[in-house]
Formats: sequence, C-alpha cells, structure tokens
Amino acid sequence: MTGRETAMDARDTDLKKELDATLQTRRELGEEYESALVDSFLEKVDQRIDSAVERRVRRRLAEQQMATARGTRSPGSADSWGERFGFGIVSLILAIPLSAVCGAFAGFAGVVTTWIGVVGVNFVQAARSNPELLPGPRRRSVRDDD
Repeated sequence: MTGRETAMDARDTDLKKELDATLQTRRELGEEYESALVDSFLEKVDQRIDSAVERRVRRRLAEQQMATARGTRSPGSADSWGERFGFGIVSLILAIPLSAVCGAFAGFAGVVTTWIGVVGVNFVQAARSNPELLPGPRRRSVRDDD
C-alpha cells in the first residue's frame, strides 16, 4: 500500500466516523434536528472536496510551472482543455451583461455586434490553440517530410 492510498484510507475513515457521529447525534436529539445535522455533515463533505480539488489544482500548477521552467513546454504552447473551456465559459458569462448594455444603448444592432465580438474572441482563442482551423497554406513540419 502506498502512502497516498494510506492517506486516502485515513480520510475515508475520518469521514465514516463523522457520518457515524452525525447519525448517533440524530438518534439522541431526534428528528427535529435532522436537517441541521445533515447540513452540517454535507458542509464537512464540501470542505473536504474543496480541499482535495485545491490540492490537485496547486499540484497541477506547480507541475506546469516546473515544466515551463525546464523548457519542456513553451509558455505559448497549446492550452489544456480546462483552460479553453474556462475561457469559453467566462466569455459567455461576460457576454450577458454586455448584451444588456449594448442592447439598451444601440438596440438589436448592439446585441448582434456584441455576439459577433464574443464569437470572434472565442474563434481567435480556438485558432491560437488549433492552427489547423485556419484556411491557407500550412507550414510543413518534420513529420510531414516523413
């Protein structure tokens, strides 16, 4: 058993103990406290999930920084799926208030212009990550010569 598996088993054991304590408390206090007890337990589970996600994100960022520092990945190389997805989500979230403001000042033409801009920004981001989306001559790579 590795150290990581041992740590995961310890966390699972702690969570099981928390659940057992919550159930025991519910038996002692009765049904009128059930909602509060469930909410408390779910909050603890959420905190554990959040801390696990945070650890993974920090580790991934540290790995990327190390790879960039070593020169194995150039800063302008293709982004990960998560970065592209996040960019798309943020641009759509920002498009909603922009549409409202432009619609209020310029009417339908403002809304259309806003969405053309949103689509354009997302297309540029996609083309930056995937140059094959753009028409025209392609640069030959070493693989093309084989």
